[in-house]
Amino acid sequence: MNDHAQPHRHILTIGLEDYFQVGAFNRFVQNNQWYRFEARLAQNTDRTLALLDAAGARATFFVLGWVAQEFPDVVRKVAAAGHEVGIKGYYHRGVRGLTPDEFRADCLRAKDAVETACGRRVIGYRLADGWLGPRDLWALDVLADLGFEYDSSIAPIGGSFANEPYRRFPHEHMGEHRSLWEIPISTARLLGVRVPVAGGNYFRQLPAWVSRRAAAKWDQKYSAPLVAYFHVWELDPEQPRLAVGSFLTRIRHYRNLKQMQGRIAALLVAHRFTSVAGYLGLEQALEPVPERASTDLARTPTPASDRTTPTVPALVDGQIPSAQPRGTPVTVVVPCFDEEEIVTYTARTLRRVRQVLGEGGYAARFVLVDDGSTDQTWNGLWAAFENDPGFDLVRHDVNLGVAAAIMTGLKRAGTEIVCSMDCDCTYDPLELLNMIPLLTPGVDLVTASPYHPAGKVRNVPGWRLLLSRGAAWLYRRVLRQKLYTYTSCFRVYRRSSVAGFQMTHGRYLGVAEMVGRLDLAGGKIVEHPATLEVRMIGRSKMKTFRTVIGHLGLLAKMAAARAFGWWGKAPRDQVIKSVIDAHQAGNAVLIRSHKTTPPPFDPDDPDVRRLILTSPPTPSATE
Repeated sequence: MNDHAQPHRHILTIGLEDYFQVGAFNRFVQNNQWYRFEARLAQNTDRTLALLDAAGARATFFVLGWVAQEFPDVVRKVAAAGHEVGIKGYYHRGVRGLTPDEFRADCLRAKDAVETACGRRVIGYRLADGWLGPRDLWALDVLADLGFEYDSSIAPIGGSFANEPYRRFPHEHMGEHRSLWEIPISTARLLGVRVPVAGGNYFRQLPAWVSRRAAAKWDQKYSAPLVAYFHVWELDPEQPRLAVGSFLTRIRHYRNLKQMQGRIAALLVAHRFTSVAGYLGLEQALEPVPERASTDLARTPTPASDRTTPTVPALVDGQIPSAQPRGTPVTVVVPCFDEEEIVTYTARTLRRVRQVLGEGGYAARFVLVDDGSTDQTWNGLWAAFENDPGFDLVRHDVNLGVAAAIMTGLKRAGTEIVCSMDCDCTYDPLELLNMIPLLTPGVDLVTASPYHPAGKVRNVPGWRLLLSRGAAWLYRRVLRQKLYTYTSCFRVYRRSSVAGFQMTHGRYLGVAEMVGRLDLAGGKIVEHPATLEVRMIGRSKMKTFRTVIGHLGLLAKMAAARAFGWWGKAPRDQVIKSVIDAHQAGNAVLIRSHKTTPPPFDPDDPDVRRLILTSPPTPSATE
């Protein structure tokens, strides 16, 4: 350590990551889903840099390798502003569950990505998820062997390292071959328990006066530096709210975000802060690295555990392919109802789906059906897709239900292969690349099945699983084909096999009714094992009790239809007929947003006459 380091010169460390990459949501948001979320990293980094500049402070930014690869300009801007850049692994994960060799490979991959982005040598490391405990100190030996000068992953909180009090302060860790500095985060006793006194989450959860007093007391009592930390997303109170996790998880992430910028600013005014390298006198070690070709990272082997989705370059928001897609034509129908919160998430996902399907030999078009939303969903869809000819926007002026919206999309599709998916993407839409080939000659429908022996369910509430599996058990006893799932909206249809159905249920029951009608008509249905995940943003619109009662009635009707060859009297007018009648009465209007030539259709078909081509609505038209 620099012998001339000033005793009251403290250390500031910052996590350069986005709101969806955090530890609180790690078990819900997988790294192969990061591309779906609205990126707010650049604006949050700008806000952080401005805050530091106003206080004349320097900091160490710990960066994920993935962030450096996807947002190199942001990392480069941090380095250009005079701050140190370190790494925190490639993805947001902890050390437990990794072998030393896997940890070594992850560090090298992240270091390569970050050095390529910022153009300077990386000498520091911090664990992305959690902290190093007494049984994890082998990781320090790996870091030392890799040439890192310091680590900042130890947090002596609670009773951790109680028998090694020296680990509360910067100290030298002796590895087998070389040493490195350990820079632990600063802690103090609160009600008899050690907690971080200048850490992001604790900084937000504790009263402001507690953190101010603890920092001032540290400044007076110790010659060792106060090691503070926060994340750039903590300065973003307007970030999207994820619907996952418990109440306590959401409190941990979102509480006091509005106060965070003021609290950090006050800390920076009250104390002098520098980077880890600046405190240790190692700034000269942050030497420029030789410029690397942009393809170097692409040639870096991806660990098998990370290859969870096809590797494709990320699309810039709103980016539109310059040429019409080529390949087997496919239509993807996406029902939407009161989904203004999730439009950006869905738009990013669908553009990736189009890209992946295109690389797989499919020319995909999309029909998004706004099913009578009462919020700003329609305007959001228009803003996201108005200039993209690959997306058709259709609107029900009244809410008819998810099955009715799927039927509208089927009627509108100009292709024999039609897929449907939920707007919330609770099934990975990239699985369509594996599902579409299953629609072989003689197959009428391919349905995703999380309850298939090879399927998976992740973070879905137990009560929902009980209801879904119970419904599947009952449907298996009524219908010919013994499936594991009958209610999934994630499907691939042979349009000619289902578009003519006169459905009696337009809402969630209609999804099961479609399978029942196809089954009783002698159609062939194939299941594809898939993973069902919890909804990330917004809330489900399904009325649980009403849907359960409706399934019982539908099951009785299907049993009668199978026994006697008839369905009995519909509980209300047929869905398609209701749409036509409502339109004729001026209550149900369907709007197509793009002025391209529609697919071929019979102008005498009454179901087609309801497709009204018009201009986009004004904001008042949707309220």
